[in-house]
Amino acid sequence: MNKITGFIAAVLLALGAGAVSAQTLGLGTTAGGANDAIGNSISQVVSSTSGMQMRPQKMSGTQQYIPLIDAGKLEFGLSNVMQYYMAVSGTGLSKGQSYKNMRLAATIMPFYNGIFVRANSGINTIADLKGKRLPSGYKSATLFETFMVEFLRSANLTRKDVTNVPVVSLPQSWDLFKSGKVDAAIAAVGAGALKEIKATVGDIKYLPITPNPKMLENLPRTRFDVLQPAPNLVGINVPTTIHTYDYVVFVSASVKDDVVYKVVKALHDNAAALRKSTPLWNTFEPAQIGRDQQLPYHPGAVKFFREKGLVK
Repeated sequence: MNKITGFIAAVLLALGAGAVSAQTLGLGTTAGGANDAIGNSISQVVSSTSGMQMRPQKMSGTQQYIPLIDAGKLEFGLSNVMQYYMAVSGTGLSKGQSYKNMRLAATIMPFYNGIFVRANSGINTIADLKGKRLPSGYKSATLFETFMVEFLRSANLTRKDVTNVPVVSLPQSWDLFKSGKVDAAIAAVGAGALKEIKATVGDIKYLPITPNPKMLENLPRTRFDVLQPAPNLVGINVPTTIHTYDYVVFVSASVKDDVVYKVVKALHDNAAALRKSTPLWNTFEPAQIGRDQQLPYHPGAVKFFREKGLVK
């Protein structure tokens, strides 16, 4: 009996030691919205398939965790490619401070973004927003202030042409929309919050965007696509031109190659689980995970891409 008990104790001790030694990684995300949902699904897949543990580190804006990743204090982060490009090039939101110690790990899916209003609001174009109440400032997530300013620019409007209602975060702007205190807000198409918004206020619709050259200059690495109506795309009720950009996972250059390799492999090999977690992954194509040919990837990611024949 003592031998059996000793054997069980030894097994439990070994399992415990393995659990303690499993590496824990941090993933910078924002609290609430599409970024949050994507970060949760990535963390779950990596934790369940890679032999490592990943934990979302939720902050109010991407600009808060970019310096941490650059300094090696946080391993991974999520961002749209425009904001990441601004960070590594020292332009736009990161003007005057370039972050050179970061690399791409994976390009995961196109993201569709725009302004939505109540379907019965009588607002049919961005030009119709003149004089309307719009969220402004986005102090903890300044990217969305940039988006709003540029969307208004597409209709030759500025902040002076609308009534500005200060907000700190994206979720706060949605709360104001639901309570009727603003007439429009920004959200990613397919974001889970839109279902709740629709349940609260009724049907919503996205406004079509007509880009101009200056707008494209101020939103680097982005484009505009026409989205067709689909059951999972709340607010896309007719073919609608929407702002589009790739979403990326990036990583501190100091993270070991084998760690990045395992994370990228977990994403590539578990597309079904990712798609099941949220509709935001519906456009994820594993074979395109290394498709960005303009920004450098971490060597651990490149090793995986080459083994799979995804890049030359």
